[in-house]
Amino acid sequence: MSVRNAHGADHNDLHSEEGAQRGEHPGRSRNPLIKVRGLAWLEFAKPDLDRAETFAHAFGFSTAYRTRDTLYLRGAAPDPPCVIVRRGPRTKFLGPAFTAADGSDVLRLGDALGRPLERLDTPLDGLGVRMKDPSGMPLRVVADVTPLAAEASAEVHDFNFGRARNRVNATQRPPRAPAQVLRLGHVVVMSNRYQRALQWYLDNLGMIVSDFLYYPGQRHRGPVMSFIRCDRGGEAADHHTLAMTLGPSNRYVHSAYEVTDFDAVEAGGEYLLDRGYGRSWGVGRHIQGSQIFDYWRDPDGFLVEHYADGDLFDSSMDPGWAAMTASGLSQWGPRATADFLGLGVQRDTLQMLRDTIISLSSSDNEFDLRRLRGLLKVPRS
Repeated sequence: MSVRNAHGADHNDLHSEEGAQRGEHPGRSRNPLIKVRGLAWLEFAKPDLDRAETFAHAFGFSTAYRTRDTLYLRGAAPDPPCVIVRRGPRTKFLGPAFTAADGSDVLRLGDALGRPLERLDTPLDGLGVRMKDPSGMPLRVVADVTPLAAEASAEVHDFNFGRARNRVNATQRPPRAPAQVLRLGHVVVMSNRYQRALQWYLDNLGMIVSDFLYYPGQRHRGPVMSFIRCDRGGEAADHHTLAMTLGPSNRYVHSAYEVTDFDAVEAGGEYLLDRGYGRSWGVGRHIQGSQIFDYWRDPDGFLVEHYADGDLFDSSMDPGWAAMTASGLSQWGPRATADFLGLGVQRDTLQMLRDTIISLSSSDNEFDLRRLRGLLKVPRS
């Protein structure tokens, strides 16, 4: 049976299996405090900035600035640096920064949450407030940050599509070179307080859900993953800027960076392989978000994604709902690898085991034994 949203858009064959059933989460807040516009940057701590910069250049970033202890990486778009790497004794995700519409929204958010306003250091400048979500993840909301001038973008190719013949008397020769990163697209995190954290982002940052996933056989218990976009009204936004999934840990999962097209994804991947870097999973096309993807492990173990041709939704689209399965992660491409699913890196697996024991022994989270059983079925589904 086809399920239609409030605006008449058919979910079947659109962006998910179906729409919400009566009484399920609406995917948005009735009266959010502010509405963020997007992600500004992500911050990491790493012990070796030289090694981090070498991989970053091979992946397709440019260095915007570098000091003795901080590396600012950028894409080609006229935005602030989209990744900030700070020298630290061990690798760690330090959190995201979201962009507010203006300084008054930053002030309103800080007042409501009891957080002080701060001036950002040069070269970022602007205003910001620091806070933590219910999972304990630190984040900032910023405004009036100084943008960088746009870099010359990679050439956009002309494609011939059946009868639509756009390239005549010309050849296609994509360079085997780094896939130039255009911009930061999204970040994915895991939380053992998933539903509390989800509602926090909807209520305070005004984000809205594009798609929910649930464990097969557990839909009645609510979703366990959400793909969340910024509410820009009638202006289209990325299908997801933030994605959250329920799990035993509170941690970074991956981040994604837009490149020009399919050729950039593939040729950029060949460039990384030639230099000995490890592909985690790809190339394929996702279902939720539709983007062509290619996942890599950086030298510090962080999972990063090249993507192209992602979905854009305005605020009229209501959430889709689908079961969470490994086979349902892509429309085409190789099966999701153990590494991508978090089962291939011994350090991550041992940490997940420790976190599972801690979460199951505590009542102050949402990850219980039934949720564990649902999660364990995903890699085999």
